[in-house]
Amino acid sequence: MRRAVDYLTLNRTAWNHRTLEHLDSSFYDVSGFLAGNSSLQEIELADLKVKGKSLLHLQCHFGLDTLSLARLGAEVTGVDLSDTAIHHARRLAEACDLKADFICSDLYQAGTQLQQQFDMVYTSYGALCWLPDLGRWAELIYESLLPGGEFYMVEFHPVQAMMEGYSYFTQQEPDVEEEGTYTENASDTKHTMVTWPHSLADVIGALIQAGLKVEAIQEYPFSPYDAFDNLVTGESLGLSSDRPRYYQLHQGKPIPMVYSLSARKPE
Repeated sequence: MRRAVDYLTLNRTAWNHRTLEHLDSSFYDVSGFLAGNSSLQEIELADLKVKGKSLLHLQCHFGLDTLSLARLGAEVTGVDLSDTAIHHARRLAEACDLKADFICSDLYQAGTQLQQQFDMVYTSYGALCWLPDLGRWAELIYESLLPGGEFYMVEFHPVQAMMEGYSYFTQQEPDVEEEGTYTENASDTKHTMVTWPHSLADVIGALIQAGLKVEAIQEYPFSPYDAFDNLVTGESLGLSSDRPRYYQLHQGKPIPMVYSLSARKPE
């Protein structure tokens, strides 16, 4: 019988180390953010209307997107597993004089630390693969929303992961690998990381089962991040004038690399 993997400890350790590299990377461009730039990408910038709304950001890393949403007028709370990431998120909020709450917690335990329900719950790019149970994830979203509140996510498409050799469908055992990070300044240091595949049906089904009404889903043949092998660059699709380039993987024809989804809690 295979011994259970302590995925929380392994992933927290890895993301604590990754955070320190990410803070110094041009990929995240912290200096540009401090100068007033937004870290949000053209898909979510075109979709999100957050001014005056309370917003919970799940798996917020060290808070650049959370604080970019605060600059758009949202009242933000960010949650992340990494204590190093949350420490630096709080420092960035202070440096930018932005009001934000940050909670260090395993996502499945975060509900015990939240003091309110929110107008919106948000998650983005590379978050879901770290979660073993989407049912509990969707239940947290439902419980965290006010009646009529909106859940919005933008995420890398599971077909993109499949092209890198991962399973498209849910599997009993996680993928356990020694990995570095994806930024241009990555060191040779690798850490054990634990991930799970989730199909589109997994995601949509979990949200519906939790009681949310899925209102829209959109697939995109590009990534806003140059974070994968063998990508080629192209011009923006015109969703936002703030993001002039995108990255695409060609396999004869373009493949889906990102999707966005919105759902709502009934009144």
